Amino acid sequence: MRAAVLHSATGALLLTLLSAVPAGGTPNAVPDVAGIAGVAGVALAAERAAAKGIDFGACSDVPDLPAGVECGTVSVPLDYARPNGEQLALAVSRVRATHRDPHNSKRRVPGQGSLVFNPGGPGASGLYFPLVGMVPAWKRLGAAYDLVGYDPRGVGRSAPLSCEDPKTFFKGPAAAPVHPSEAYKRERVARAKAYARGCARRTGDALRHYHSLNNARDLDVLRAALGEDRLTFLGASYGTYFGALYATLFPSHVRRMVFDAAVNPDPARIWYRNNLGQSAAFESRWEDFREWVARHDRVYGLGGTPQAVLRSYERARARLAAEPAGGRVGPAQLQGAFLQAGYYDDYWPSRAEALSTYLKGDPKRLIALAAPAPEAAAEAENANAVYTAVECNDGPWPTDFRVWDRDNTRLARVAPFETWDNVWANLPCAYWPAPRQQPPDVRTGPGELPATLILAAERDAAAPYDGALELHRRLTGSVLVTERDAGTHGIAGGPNPCVNGHLETYLLQGRLPARRAACAPHAQPRPAGPAERAAAARPAR
Repeated sequence: MRAAVLHSATGALLLTLLSAVPAGGTPNAVPDVAGIAGVAGVALAAERAAAKGIDFGACSDVPDLPAGVECGTVSVPLDYARPNGEQLALAVSRVRATHRDPHNSKRRVPGQGSLVFNPGGPGASGLYFPLVGMVPAWKRLGAAYDLVGYDPRGVGRSAPLSCEDPKTFFKGPAAAPVHPSEAYKRERVARAKAYARGCARRTGDALRHYHSLNNARDLDVLRAALGEDRLTFLGASYGTYFGALYATLFPSHVRRMVFDAAVNPDPARIWYRNNLGQSAAFESRWEDFREWVARHDRVYGLGGTPQAVLRSYERARARLAAEPAGGRVGPAQLQGAFLQAGYYDDYWPSRAEALSTYLKGDPKRLIALAAPAPEAAAEAENANAVYTAVECNDGPWPTDFRVWDRDNTRLARVAPFETWDNVWANLPCAYWPAPRQQPPDVRTGPGELPATLILAAERDAAAPYDGALELHRRLTGSVLVTERDAGTHGIAGGPNPCVNGHLETYLLQGRLPARRAACAPHAQPRPAGPAERAAAARPAR
């Protein structure tokens, strides 16, 4: 599931496509190689971590973290079947609970331990999470909890993975054909094979140990190192998946868990089918964006209907294919910038403004949004390497490109916006050199797990809503809170006070609504920028 990351008239066809079992599955899928030894390895690593704790101090090697943030490390085994073998040092950050009620400075708030966060990915860093305590929506939680972030194994400062030289990672300007030719497909297959070989060459046999099951195990070691008997955890996007694995593996170690933008944990969907579902959902979200732009045609001048806005976008694609903007922004970079609008609707004004000014002859805003940033290449390459390793290791993938070609050619007929870009992001998994896991069956029975909270936006494209429904079915006693008719990817602590009320009530008081609850959508963004000011000065048409 790309995190970077079906409500449409094409739903019936999409559901038919997504229910098909992919043929040509990988033959080298194996059960968890750690087995019982892995369970013992986690217990031993957690015991050691609890005894040692985390020596928190200044975050001297993490830029832009203020003095109030503390950093440290916790050691986890590379291979839980060999807990005395090679160790990885996971980077951890923390801001202590303020114990001050933001609405009553005289009231001292009792502490509730650590709230651990993972932002998803796979491959995203959580080291900057503790800074959310400065945001008004998080101040009550920051009063009661130590806010804890960390880099999972392979990410950032936690034994970082790499699959290619970061200097070559950004390839642009680049094409992004909606219906690629056979020659282009052969080129991308060759590139995927080379990338998979690079991952193996640069990481060696250790590559097999970067997967979701180990991320869940690492989380239990972190819990112990923090001195917590039971874990309070907030996982977003991919973080919901290994959080759900944690709940399955260690239900008695759970205090409270929040799953924000839940990934579908059905073992049969990890990860090939989930990526098909994601590509389908982005088409609906792409239309949501175009409808918004069309409603503000007076501001942006990109067309008064979603179809007209699409024609404006395609006109920009064609122009960039002929002459990349600033020599750096081609169709692929344009698509990447507008894919972000599928994740977060607060990006809508800047994307619409950039497209509008580009078509009027000024490419500066589009270049600023879409051009690769060389200074970010190392971080981006690392995130992509972890994403690829975890998803490829987690489960079986089709090893015959004809399967990918068949499924995605069909899907692209009705969902062209993201389909092939998602294929190229995941295609190294067809040629992956490491053995695969069999995805565990995420499931808890009555009384096994404390009540948990699932948050979901109904039109989330990166984590389609069926994932929240499936997770809700699998975790007995969970409660699902839905933001209706909204699609922002990750809604905890965002602009919706109803959602935040449920989040706070659960984390601060342990109380949940009935089995399901719904919130009205947050307000859509208002158009902003020079175009809005110019439109305000023009008479209405």
